[in-house]
Amino acid sequence: MARGSSTGNRALVREASQALDQFKYEVAREMQLRIPADNYWGDIPSAQCGAVGGHMVRKMIEMAEQNLAQRNALRGRR
Repeated sequence: MARGSSTGNRALVREASQALDQFKYEVAREMQLRIPADNYWGDIPSAQCGAVGGHMVRKMIEMAEQNLAQRNALRGRR
């Protein structure tokens, strides 16, 4: 990324932070990962953390595609 354009490790929409955190745990459970009881993910191997992030992105893209398809279907009915 270009200098100064990094958003860091935070949600772009503040109100989404809690939902994204819950989503992370949901995806980790689906992947059958042992979820840290103390919410500290530092002891989880980076490959597993990366896999959780990758699955989150895939699921978000799938949700966005479904949302767009539904919107297009509703527009076609008008």
